[in-house]
Amino acid sequence: MSKETISTFNLNCPMPISNYDKVLLAHGGGGTLSHQLITKMFYSQFENEFLNQQHDSAVLNFDNQKIAFTTDSYVVHPIFFPGGNIGDLAVNGTVNDLAVSGAKPMFISCSFIIEEGLDMNELWQIVQSMKIAADKAGVKIVTGDTKVVDRGKGDKIFINTSGIGLIYDGANINPRNCKPGDVIVINGKIAEHGVTIMSAREGLEFETTIKSDTAALNTLVENILSVSKNVHIMRDPTRGGIASTLNEIASLANVGIQIEQNKIPISEEVRGACEILGLDPLYIANEGKIIVIASAEDGEKILAKMKEHPLGKESVIIGQVRNDEPGIVVMKTLIGSSRIVDMISGEQLPRIC
Repeated sequence: MSKETISTFNLNCPMPISNYDKVLLAHGGGGTLSHQLITKMFYSQFENEFLNQQHDSAVLNFDNQKIAFTTDSYVVHPIFFPGGNIGDLAVNGTVNDLAVSGAKPMFISCSFIIEEGLDMNELWQIVQSMKIAADKAGVKIVTGDTKVVDRGKGDKIFINTSGIGLIYDGANINPRNCKPGDVIVINGKIAEHGVTIMSAREGLEFETTIKSDTAALNTLVENILSVSKNVHIMRDPTRGGIASTLNEIASLANVGIQIEQNKIPISEEVRGACEILGLDPLYIANEGKIIVIASAEDGEKILAKMKEHPLGKESVIIGQVRNDEPGIVVMKTLIGSSRIVDMISGEQLPRIC
């Protein structure tokens, strides 16, 4: 590209307004800064009808068949942690992004960026865990790429994945579909993945081992969709936790959301760890949880079906969608008061997935 071309490009396309001169680690945390970066830097330049869906996958039409297409990158540190590693995390995360879009996951691509010096046995363990995760989820890894970077330039290994799935007949999952009166369901205890990563990273020890909840949720989603066509939205609350996910939904759908603190499932181990570390579990990442928002008349039916699945035994209704205070998430506390649950502005736990 010539200097003249660069100069013309800069003149015609001024950089979007930002309060920061440099990218911060918090820009990748799933909170307010992530949202601002994506909206101002990427959505503003790449805007189209598919990207504007702002879902975990883009829903595309091919010859009267709807497919879901997603991509993600995994930079978790450490790469091995209780309950999993970067390999099965990458497969499960891609499967889940497709599943919560109402799709049956089919195919995954996988690219490895490997740092010179990575122990070959560690790489083998990662590859084996990916195979096991893919086989369990019923997906095939069909293409990929491998790059090796200089020692000290890659932090062992980064993994990029993309996935394709077929949208189930009758499924219409969209962040803008939720309506006042809808119930909000989650399939179990929150914040386990984030606390596990932090514990492994900092060498913290607790009386009982806290393990990542990383898991593929596609069969649970299939069960949910088999009993109701009134599922309006599903999301896996990864970076930024359930707080950020619910805030995104409230904003996109222009609705209010109320959750009840006494109904949000949290293990005593995670609760204690959060108190020690000064963290709020509502903002901590999950890798095996799903938020389901559906019509109230189907809520109990969906809940019962979720409880039949191994990954949904602890499912519970934690709140509802309201027609007041659009764009705001409110939590009814244990003492009966209400507090606003805003989207986190900074970064509690960097490089969580």
